Amino acid sequence: MLEISARKIAQVAMMGRELNRAEGELRAFIERMSEDEQAELVAVMWVGRESFFAEDLAEAIATAKSEASTPCADYLIGTPHLSDHLENGLDALGISAEDVENDLM
Repeated sequence: MLEISARKIAQVAMMGRELNRAEGELRAFIERMSEDEQAELVAVMWVGRESFFAEDLAEAIATAKSEASTPCADYLIGTPHLSDHLENGLDALGISAEDVENDLM
């Protein structure tokens, strides 16, 4: 499964919704993650936007690692609907994004 916690993914989704005021904090949060966590975060976002199916998560992670050419924070912050894609990705993987986000509040 995932090394990155659902909590971290939900935190990125929540911070992404407040991008105008929290971009610096979001960028720092992502940059503190390991390369594996960053690749998994990108893969979950891809699953959420339906570039990959949930059952292809391992392939999505491998692709994220092999095709990384831009800093992860730049890539994700520049992705339209980032928060929606992350939440949809968690849901597709059988993790309730709403429950995880409620635990953060």
